[in-house]
Amino acid sequence: MRRHARARGFTLMEVMVAVSITALMGTVVAMAFQTGINAKEVVEGEAERYRMVRVSLNRMAREIGSAYVSDRYDLRRFRDQNDRPTNFVGERNKLLFTTFSHQRLYTDVKESDQAVVEYFVENSTERATRQRMDLKRRVNPNVGERMDRGGTTDVLFEGVKGVEFAYWDSEKKEWDDEWDTRRTEKKSILPTRVRITVIALDESGKEARYTTQTRIVLNTELPRFN
Repeated sequence: MRRHARARGFTLMEVMVAVSITALMGTVVAMAFQTGINAKEVVEGEAERYRMVRVSLNRMAREIGSAYVSDRYDLRRFRDQNDRPTNFVGERNKLLFTTFSHQRLYTDVKESDQAVVEYFVENSTERATRQRMDLKRRVNPNVGERMDRGGTTDVLFEGVKGVEFAYWDSEKKEWDDEWDTRRTEKKSILPTRVRITVIALDESGKEARYTTQTRIVLNTELPRFN
């Protein structure tokens, strides 16, 4: 007479081991996904930061490269040279100048290719990020008024640590920390080159310096026509 073998199931220990292995594999897969997501966010953050650096430096280089000063203004209205409508006032941490690089965004607007541009760093005006320092750009397309007034201000680069400018003196063959055409000795000349440095945090949280240079094409005063 043939005996039938009794079917053997899993023991409790085997089930617990299998569940533990499955849970461990799930944890490993979840950690791998999370690591990938974190890496993606870091890469995207770095790419966005370098994009802001590149855009900021390119824009400043283009506008500074088209800087100019002119002797063509109403002497009866602007009797003081300090208040003339075109100047180049550069310091180590900010720059105010007139430029030919303005682009009109709207048809029939009363603007030309001339504008007053100013770069500076100050605290964010947003309530949630007031401790953050931003690189800002003020532009006034109406040249002919006081240079230090009017226009609109926008953020060029969020979260910077600082900005530095240096001005090449072609006669002394050295970099200067300031350049002011309101002074008699600088009234008719601009620096031949300007060095622009943006200071920001890199991906590791350390300060990094991003530098470029631009050449000013019209580095002598536009003369007055009689």
